[in-house]
Amino acid sequence: MTVRGEGTGNLGELERAVMDTLWAESTALTARAVCAALSARALAYNTVRTVLDRLTAKELVIREPDKASRAMLYRPAATRDAYVAELMLEALRQSGDRDAALVRFAQSVSDPDIETLRAALPTQLRRRGKRK
Repeated sequence: MTVRGEGTGNLGELERAVMDTLWAESTALTARAVCAALSARALAYNTVRTVLDRLTAKELVIREPDKASRAMLYRPAATRDAYVAELMLEALRQSGDRDAALVRFAQSVSDPDIETLRAALPTQLRRRGKRK
């Protein structure tokens, strides 16, 4: 997945709510199911369909026909974690000084985040064939 398109990295409130709904499910959903999951917002079905169509155009959602009915099914193109990681990489690509941005990020994260990164780095280095 590549974060692309106008405002993709900055999803609107309704787009985020729809994505949260899709990410919370292990299977693809119909637009009606998404609408029902967001019932507290009292959204029109057409509004939800429009948001799903926009997310599909942004390549954040995959639309596929339901073999059991005439409905379309919607599922996230990537996990929430993959999406967030791609947003972080996009921010680095937009940085004028990638190294400075990475250093500033490292200075800003919490101790538990540092430990998570520290634990992940040796595995990543091994995958790339580099020593510790």
